[in-house]
Amino acid sequence: MPMSQSTFTILLGGELSLTERLRRAIGGSRFIAADGGMRHATALGVTPELWVGDFDSTPADLEGAFPEVPKQPYPVAKAATDGEIAVSEAIARGARRLILAGALGGERSDHALQHLLSAVSLAEEGFDMLLTSGKEEAVPLVSGAIELDLPKGSLFSVLGFSALTGLSIENAHYPLSDFHLPFGSSRPISNVAQGAVRFSLGSGRAIVLARPYDLSGV
Repeated sequence: MPMSQSTFTILLGGELSLTERLRRAIGGSRFIAADGGMRHATALGVTPELWVGDFDSTPADLEGAFPEVPKQPYPVAKAATDGEIAVSEAIARGARRLILAGALGGERSDHALQHLLSAVSLAEEGFDMLLTSGKEEAVPLVSGAIELDLPKGSLFSVLGFSALTGLSIENAHYPLSDFHLPFGSSRPISNVAQGAVRFSLGSGRAIVLARPYDLSGV
């Protein structure tokens, strides 16, 4: 697949399963590794163009790996996470689509939540965002419309980071039309895709969290 000059995959430290959906998503991407996220490069068979971080979570067996990849070290006491630094480097290199691989799950729930919040902020700035663990995917939903190609019977949820107005969900077991969702409501949790699901939002900030390999809704 030809390389895209504007699609970057950021390798982060969370869990990553080598599913077919993950392989399709990152095909033709450029790569930047954030600290211990470099371990995924070996599993994926890719060579990042940059390796950033304070390297406090890099396994010892990785320290001498990928000698051809430029390292950009930062002090442990810094004002941004390694993931945020990697995203900034990708944007400086022309990124318009960002795939945060290893952004979900893992031992650090604070990092996982920060990845979700950062993705929503970047989506508001016009960036195309995908967060993935391979088995689970997250896409920001801000003012406008998106469509997710999900297998029929797979589970998804909409998590509001604010009150949502004008929320519509089409081609799902529990559709919504021009719905007002109060902040903190669990109403759009555990919905079931009937195929590609269309979402639109009048105002607010949300994340669509999908489990494309979980067909328990069939």
